[in-house]
Amino acid sequence: MTEPTDGRTAIVTGGARGIGRGCALALADKGFDIVLVDLLVDEITRTRGEIEALGRRCLTYNADVSDFTRAQEVVDDVISQFGRIDVLLNNAGRAMPKGLLEITEDEFDRTIAINLKSCFNWCRAVVPSMQAQGAGRIVSMSSINAHSGGVTSAVSKFAYAAAKAGILGLTRSLAKELGPAITVNAICPGLIKTETPNAVIRAREADLVTGIVLNRVGTPQDVAQVVAFLATVEPNFVTGQDFIVDGFQWKL
Repeated sequence: MTEPTDGRTAIVTGGARGIGRGCALALADKGFDIVLVDLLVDEITRTRGEIEALGRRCLTYNADVSDFTRAQEVVDDVISQFGRIDVLLNNAGRAMPKGLLEITEDEFDRTIAINLKSCFNWCRAVVPSMQAQGAGRIVSMSSINAHSGGVTSAVSKFAYAAAKAGILGLTRSLAKELGPAITVNAICPGLIKTETPNAVIRAREADLVTGIVLNRVGTPQDVAQVVAFLATVEPNFVTGQDFIVDGFQWKL
């Protein structure tokens, strides 16, 4: 059974394009009003138009997700306008394809801040309102790199992998701390081809799919289906879990 979502609100960080956009549109299609948080002004405006075309309300905020004060400001404004927050999708992230001896301290810190600290920022800002209403869903975007280590023969993304692995620990801990009213889960996408595919997919897509059992790279919609399930299905006996969405990527 799917619960009614009219009058419910979902925040999507990094929602202007890619996986975030796909998830925001899927949640809007399920009846959620959407809050988009991103630094990409043109893209966030486009996605807002697509959400409003589905008949849902949409608020947009230009914000650095690693800034806790800004997260609290946005959440306070959303509650003042929409009255409640039912779903938080911590989607914003940035890869850093540099190995241990190439990455600078500032680059490492920034990678952790955008990918991991941002999850703390937005959970900390949103959870009090979810607790007050007695329910909420938190979904955080980890990565298959959290399992693989993020190192291939071509590149190392160890800092990104470390941050994404941290999200899995945060997810399990918060599921215990915030349950039963608030569920907390994580998603680990594999190779996902967005409207602006990364350089690796552009150059090697035909070769890469040979290492995926389903014989294709994923799409934002593949990830969005899982997000929509976690956001809407009731009763929900799923929390503290890590969903790998990679078509069974047996060869990394």
